[in-house]
Amino acid sequence: MDMEQATEAKRVKEANARLHGYYFEDLEVGMDDAYAKTITDADVISFAGISGDTNPVHLNHEFASETMFEGQIAHGMLTASFISTVIGTKLPGPGCIYVTQNLRFKAPVKVGDTVTAICTVTKKIDQKHMIEMTTVCSVGGKTVLEGEATIMVPVKPQLFED
Repeated sequence: MDMEQATEAKRVKEANARLHGYYFEDLEVGMDDAYAKTITDADVISFAGISGDTNPVHLNHEFASETMFEGQIAHGMLTASFISTVIGTKLPGPGCIYVTQNLRFKAPVKVGDTVTAICTVTKKIDQKHMIEMTTVCSVGGKTVLEGEATIMVPVKPQLFED
């Protein structure tokens, strides 16, 4: 590699490093982050179109009014997707990879509800460069979804050759 190529490679590495979220070495047990979104009709309709889940409990007011929920509810996986938002964009952020997620749905989410997703680092697995997190979504302080996730987190790249 000539000097010009080496300089360009270094520039690209440095630019990519700025796009990254946290690296494994930067994380500590107890760190957390959050994302909040108010659910709209458009969110539910868009999610139904993207996912193919057209269950009338999500899309048909008359049908949903006769269910135990007494009205339309948002898709549970739409709510769960806000966990992915935290993990993929905030903590650990860009560059990490979801490995596992388990979910327990505790209560319905309706159009107009503001869902807050909070993810908290509970364990670091040094030999695998993974973390475990608790994942909770709430509406008005009430838990509507809870679970745990395992995330693969990149280690810091060496920007400069020794």
